[in-house]
Amino acid sequence: MANWKTCPAIERHPLRVSGAWVFKGTRVPVSALFENLKAGASIDQFLEWFQGVDRWQVETVLDHELGE
Repeated sequence: MANWKTCPAIERHPLRVSGAWVFKGTRVPVSALFENLKAGASIDQFLEWFQGVDRWQVETVLDHELGE
């Protein structure tokens, strides 16, 4: 499992979204990305559905998860 503390594209605040990791500057949980990808959505679809999230954030999170 990735150490999310070192990922620059996300943040966590105890009083926002129940302390879940979210894409920086949004209230979109990182878990929403993985849930949607697992369900068959593309990155482009995710970005369309969650317009506050930038492509670089998604790519950074995926690279971080893969340890790159």
